[in-house]
Amino acid sequence: MNVVACYKVVPDAQDIQAAPGAAPDLSRAERVIGEYDLMALEEAAKLAEATEGRAVLLSAGSSAVNDTKLVKAALSRGAEELFCVVDDALESADAWQTATALAAALGRMEYDVVLCGEGSSDQYAQQVGSLLGSMLGVPTLNGVSAVTAIDGKLRVERTLEDVVETVDVPLPAVLCVTSDINLPRVPQLKDILAAGKKPVTSWGLDELGGLAATAVEVESVLAPQDAERKHIIYDEVSDEAIAAVASAIKAAR
Repeated sequence: MNVVACYKVVPDAQDIQAAPGAAPDLSRAERVIGEYDLMALEEAAKLAEATEGRAVLLSAGSSAVNDTKLVKAALSRGAEELFCVVDDALESADAWQTATALAAALGRMEYDVVLCGEGSSDQYAQQVGSLLGSMLGVPTLNGVSAVTAIDGKLRVERTLEDVVETVDVPLPAVLCVTSDINLPRVPQLKDILAAGKKPVTSWGLDELGGLAATAVEVESVLAPQDAERKHIIYDEVSDEAIAAVASAIKAAR
């Protein structure tokens, strides 16, 4: 089975600061693989191993995608090859533009299943996987918490609010996996060294039809304002305390 795991390079959240005017300052933020995408990378490696198949990676973004350290970090997690769409115009791409670039790249690749994280660590729109499946015209499921290969198809579990849904999915397909589907491996030194020898194929947007028209217009991106806390503490559970809490909430609205 040919398994493709998609990931996004994002600013490390712990390095983001608020600039004057409340705009986020990313100038000192180190680039990392999105934390939700790590589960997709791990599941791709496990699924390829279980089916004696092949796991590869796909990413679309700015030149940071080709950073040697990040390439090794991605390929040290079990995949055999990396494909990427690299253009600085993708730095601020919305979900539609990102999905369009990924779909164009997949048109040049062999795949049976494409795995995405439940959302990116920066925007967390939770739209790219669903848009990608629609563009490819294949079955698409989100909320996937378990995947098993059975007789040329996938048996998928989706953990919903109060039930676990089991679905048999024909291939090819796109699956968006949850953050609790697995525990991503910690690459060892030998894995990192081996990753430096794995092939990497890069395309520019001009080779894949250019940048798609944006689907949204962003007015501004601002950090939330600090709110002064009331420091009101209720240390008992009683009807009177509950009523007091409710009254305080109503008064503050």
